[in-house]
Formats: sequence, structure tokens, C-alpha cells
Amino acid sequence: MSYSDRMQRNHLVSIYLAPRGYPRMADQGEQIGQLYLSPFDLLIGVIGDAGSGKSMLIKGMFPGLELTNDDEGLNVRPLPLMTIEEDAFYSAHTYHIDMQFESAFYQMHDIVEAILKALSLKKRVVVEHFDMLYPALGRNADLLLGIGEEIIITRPTEFGPEPEEVKRVVYKSIVYRKMAHSAEELLTIALEKQGYSAFRHSEVRHGFLILFDEKPDLDIEKLRADVQTMIDQKLPIAYKNDNHISVGEWIRACQGPRMHVNNTGDIKDFLIYPQLTQDPFTKSWMLLTLVGVESIEDIRVVNTLFTDLDGSKGKS
Repeated sequence: MSYSDRMQRNHLVSIYLAPRGYPRMADQGEQIGQLYLSPFDLLIGVIGDAGSGKSMLIKGMFPGLELTNDDEGLNVRPLPLMTIEEDAFYSAHTYHIDMQFESAFYQMHDIVEAILKALSLKKRVVVEHFDMLYPALGRNADLLLGIGEEIIITRPTEFGPEPEEVKRVVYKSIVYRKMAHSAEELLTIALEKQGYSAFRHSEVRHGFLILFDEKPDLDIEKLRADVQTMIDQKLPIAYKNDNHISVGEWIRACQGPRMHVNNTGDIKDFLIYPQLTQDPFTKSWMLLTLVGVESIEDIRVVNTLFTDLDGSKGKS
């Protein structure tokens, strides 16, 4: 048994904060592939709502894998998975299928038969919307990933977790990721009004951080009021292309344009921590913003408020 296999043998679950931009999601996928993927993992299950970043995560985990379809449309037809021959030595090793898409073209029993045949030939199959396949397939994934506000990575056993459990968690939490991303865009607009454009972005649970190399002279209450005004105006937010969104009349550059609420009024309980804090390791100055949280008195509990995998949150 290799070192990698021994390392994974007792792995139960790992959780990462899901990044909101395409490049960061691809980088996260590459890291997950290096840390958690075994050469002997043949069935990879991915669960997440539309626009959560499943395709980009898969591209990061499996560089060079041609997805049969993604947000831009159809890539490959006929579906390669359905045409594997018994003498498949020279065929591809890894296949992709989006169950939500392909179920409109194939019967479930035909998809199951094709996947089982691929697995018997030691081919790897990456299945988006794995929760749709699982009841008919009758076996769990070797490696199961869920994408909501968090990325859940688990190696299921006969004791679970079941795909439906992972789905319940990530479908419940993704609303916070969408609200945070849209609020982040509004705060960026408000910061630009105060003359600030040089800053970086990072994630926390149910929110985000704006990072400054030098301590800025911000009017934090005005920032909060400006963002809340835009929320109250219920401005439409729409996808323009892979690099831009529209917020009301503004056209804004965005690296994750599908990961937004439809309307600024959908952002609930917007909150800015009333003072800047300094990261003791990087020395960056941090502006903390949360959504879906009524109050926060101690920033040290931000990433522990929402630790339950069922998406429930504790008291602040």
C-alpha cells in the first residue's frame, strides 16, 4: 500500500471555504486533487447547485479533461462514456458526465450500464450531480465532493455519508456564498467612492474580507450605509459574460459572474465589523463583512459560528 493510500485510509471529511472566482476555484481543485485523489479512485462524485463552480473545480482536479458540457454549452457529442468498447486499451482513461444534463438524452439504466462497464475496465468516471445517479447505481463514490458555501471532501464508507446528506448541506449553504459575493461587489463600489481601489479579497464563512497592505482611513459607517442603500434599491444583478456582470446600470469586472443573487434586495442581514483588524501573520489590515448574520461581537468566532455540517448556525 502506497503512502498516499495509507494517508487516505482514515480520511473522513475535509472542509474548505469555496472561493468565488473561477481562477481561485481552479487552483483549489488542483490542490484537492494533489491532496486527496488516489490513483485507484475510479468513481468521483460531485454535488452542487447550478453555478456553484463544479465544472471549474473538476478542471482544476483533472487538467486536460474535456468536459462533455459546461456553462458555455455542449462540448462533446456523442457522449464518449456511452461508446466505450470492451477492447478499450487505447481509449481515454477519464470520462465526464453531467447527470442533470444527460438524463434528458439517455435512460437512467443505460447510463448506469455505461458507468459500470467503464469502472469494470478500470476507467475513471467523474459524475456531476452524483446524487441523481446514486439510487440507481447502488454504490457510493470513491471520492465525493460537495460545493456550496464550502467545499466538502469525503471518502464514503458503508457508514456514510450518503450523497443526499452532502447535497442537503451544500444546497442549504450556497445562498450565503451568493449573498456574500454580491455584497462584496457592492462594497467594492462603495470603496471606490472613497478613493480606494488597491486591495485584495479573501473568504470567511458567511462573508468576506477586504485586505489592505497599509491601514486605510476608511469611513466604515459610510461604507455600510452606502451598501445598504444599494441593497434597499433592489438593483438587478445579471451575468454579462465570463468576465463581467451588471449591477443596476454599472458594468463590473467579475471572475465568478454566475455566483450572485439576482437582485441586491436578496442580500439579507448585511453587516460590517465596525473596526479594522490586523492579521498577526501577514500584517494586512482586514475589513470584515458578513451576510445572513444579525450581529457579531467577537471576530474570533466567525469561522466557528457555522461549524455544523447541516448548515445550522450558533449564537453570536
